[in-house]
Amino acid sequence: MSAGRMLALAAAVTPESTQQAVGCPTLFVLVVLGALVPVVPTGALVSTAAVVAFHQTAWFSLLLVFGVGALAAFLGDVALYWLGQRGVRSRNGSRWLAALRGRAAPDHLDQARRKLNDHGVVVLVLSRLVPAGRIPVMLACLLGEMPLRTFVRGDIPACLAWAGAYGLIGILGGSLFDEPWKGVVAAVALTLLISGAPAGWRRLRRGRHGRVAAAGAGDGGGGAGG
Repeated sequence: MSAGRMLALAAAVTPESTQQAVGCPTLFVLVVLGALVPVVPTGALVSTAAVVAFHQTAWFSLLLVFGVGALAAFLGDVALYWLGQRGVRSRNGSRWLAALRGRAAPDHLDQARRKLNDHGVVVLVLSRLVPAGRIPVMLACLLGEMPLRTFVRGDIPACLAWAGAYGLIGILGGSLFDEPWKGVVAAVALTLLISGAPAGWRRLRRGRHGRVAAAGAGDGGGGAGG
């Protein structure tokens, strides 16, 4: 290769293209992994990638983040559902099905079953947009023996909506600050706040109910003693 061609090739390799070549495969792998095991905050990953893409000059970077995030989430969901189906069909179950049961609270599973019976596949679309809603709905689909083809039909729009929602969070964080790292911090903080809001609300309600019950017991005890 001539020196002129080498210089032209080096000039064509922009920082944006380098970040995409490294970042997109990493985003894909981490989102797939996060769909299978709950140790990777996939929403925060997509939001962070969207912040970085927002500050790049290439407009298609955002579309690339959206497409990679949605595809990875879909493949992870389908893989987890397929593994769960094997456990449902087996007499001894499987560790994947047991893990899904362990990650879904009984009251959330009952609620997911009722909504699935009432609204069908539409619940799948909403399950990815509601924090901590994906696993109970997926487990309800598994225990209801929903065919994989039907699950796929509902999971496609679910993953598209999920990637779009967290991508918008990243765009919002990126638009608030000139420096990408500040936008990343804002996007991650907002993502974690949204994810933790339902659990915080449940703890607050349990605390209120406990105080009311304790107050009622105290009033009852005082009356009996008098």
